[in-house]
Amino acid sequence: MAAPSDVELSQTLSLELLPTDPLLLILSFLDYRDLVSCCYLNRRLNQLSSHDPLWKRHCKKYWLISEEEKSRRNQSWRAIFISTYSDLGRYIHYYATLKKAWDDLEQYLGQWCPRMISSLKESVREEDLDAVEAQIRCKLPDDYRCSFRIHNGQKLVVPGLMGSMALSNHYRSEDLLDIDTAAGGFQQRLGLKQCLPLTFCIHTGLSQYMALESVEGRNKYEIFYQCPEQMARNPSTIVMFITGTSYLEWFTSYVNKVVTGGYPIIRDQIFRIEMSKDALPENACQLESRYWRITNAKGDVEEVQGPGVVGEFPVISPGKVYEYTSCTTFTTTSGYMEGYYTFHCLYNKDRFFNVTIPRFHMVCPAFRFPQHEWQQIPMDLQWMKMKIPQALMTPEIHVQCWTFLHLWMLSCHTLGIFSPTVCIS
Repeated sequence: MAAPSDVELSQTLSLELLPTDPLLLILSFLDYRDLVSCCYLNRRLNQLSSHDPLWKRHCKKYWLISEEEKSRRNQSWRAIFISTYSDLGRYIHYYATLKKAWDDLEQYLGQWCPRMISSLKESVREEDLDAVEAQIRCKLPDDYRCSFRIHNGQKLVVPGLMGSMALSNHYRSEDLLDIDTAAGGFQQRLGLKQCLPLTFCIHTGLSQYMALESVEGRNKYEIFYQCPEQMARNPSTIVMFITGTSYLEWFTSYVNKVVTGGYPIIRDQIFRIEMSKDALPENACQLESRYWRITNAKGDVEEVQGPGVVGEFPVISPGKVYEYTSCTTFTTTSGYMEGYYTFHCLYNKDRFFNVTIPRFHMVCPAFRFPQHEWQQIPMDLQWMKMKIPQALMTPEIHVQCWTFLHLWMLSCHTLGIFSPTVCIS
């Protein structure tokens, strides 16, 4: 049999003559960049690479587009990919990971802390991020920018998105800063040169920072917590703080810890201080300080005393309500707390009085549960009403404090048991 001529071989192997299905199968293995390149080779490949189902995988892989969202957009997969890429293309290597982290966190908050979702801010525009770079004269890493294209941090609220961590006689509840607030806190001072704050703790006034340049012994884009204990490398103080070599590592590590029960995040508790609306205007007073005496089941006593509450000094007047969230952490499965608030009268600032907080007990059984089942345990609720002691009950002063106690089970994976965190609100 004679060998086919070059002309016959050329006609046999012509792309135009190859069946469509095998070609589409081959194209389905290509990355989006190669698929785009095929559009420019010839007319046949241009037609085939525009086949809409080929772009479904890329939309789901890079942009996490679901079938429901596609239906809402009423666009083809290819059109969705192209329009999303035109907006977020520079973040294509980060977007899916960060979007999933945000989605996981929002799902967790929706179940356990629904009020906190309302503190999340909408995404920012590219021009807003460019303006911040011009303001601080430093480039922001793309993974950081990408996260803010999803959520622009949160409002300054208590509790903060970044959870709560017990430290000695206080706790931290950190807000994830929006881009404008972060830019306003950009540091050039010694020890924090070229550092951008990522979080802010209302209780301590401290932040976690990201280094935007390799200066003062830090690596570029390293995330760290600035405190004397950390500089001394005291692991017992910073064990509850996530650090990272990048924003992507830092944020996704934190979210993973939260949603798997490794880190606590304060729930919806409110501390309510209210003066009767029937009180006289001259009865108005201002909270001066607080004192707590905390005793665990071992008899260990911890005292917490300081100015104001959560950094504020609320004025209480007739009919006015002040709410805030606070907490403490117990290392045993039971304990009790007691204390008092100190107020001064607005119309006689030399006159001080205490509002006693009677002793109340917290009890939580210590028993074993399979991992993750702790999330199904219902919270114990109780009410407490606090009044000024009878000796101080005069027509001039009448303040009532109401507390709502939440008993929260906090997983201790290392021990395989549960210890409670009692949040007072």
